[in-house]
Amino acid sequence: MKKVAILQSNYVPWKGYFEIVAAVDEFILYDDVQFTKNDWRNRNRVKTPSGAQWLTIPVGSSIHRQIRDVTFTDTVWAQRHWKTLCANYQGAKAFTEIADWLAPRYLGNQHTHLSMFNRELIESICAFLEIDTKITWSWDYAMTQGKTERLISLCQQAGANVYVSGPSARNYLDETAFEAAGIGVEWVQYGPYREYPQLWGPFIHEVSILDLLFNCGRQSAQYLNCSRT
Repeated sequence: MKKVAILQSNYVPWKGYFEIVAAVDEFILYDDVQFTKNDWRNRNRVKTPSGAQWLTIPVGSSIHRQIRDVTFTDTVWAQRHWKTLCANYQGAKAFTEIADWLAPRYLGNQHTHLSMFNRELIESICAFLEIDTKITWSWDYAMTQGKTERLISLCQQAGANVYVSGPSARNYLDETAFEAAGIGVEWVQYGPYREYPQLWGPFIHEVSILDLLFNCGRQSAQYLNCSRT
């Protein structure tokens, strides 16, 4: 049995994203679809003394492009983001441990495209969490027309017989089409989550996984509901 998940790349995603990555044999980054504004592709939240704060990568507002074609609109945003992360997490227990491998990815960033930067961070975080799932691009495979048809085709080309999805897709995913193609559908149910030692007031689960990593370091995986690590 081979399990596949297909999702757009996100900027330093929350822990639930990595649970999906860990639950499958192959994780396909679906970045040859339309970019959406004010979404997780180029922003996420971190914890600060005044609550959750957005970290947003400047990429312009046009939605008339695919995610894979989105480029950065300034050259110093990565340094700003790293400065913000340092200001809010330098007092965290595992800050130095995480900064050792994360800082160079910000301060030495040579990427011009959002997809490439997101993938580098996702793969780096997976490596730290010892998630060894194969990660590929959707354009590594042949294009098929139709939203559902393409997802099914990607599963078939990847040799998968199970498609794993987050709970929000229940509202639109055509399960019968997958079943007709001989592909089962499994749903990831986020939570319940244990709280971990988190800086700055009342606990918030809905933040970037960086919050968990800075606070817990090598113990971070203990706070994920991963079926495959």
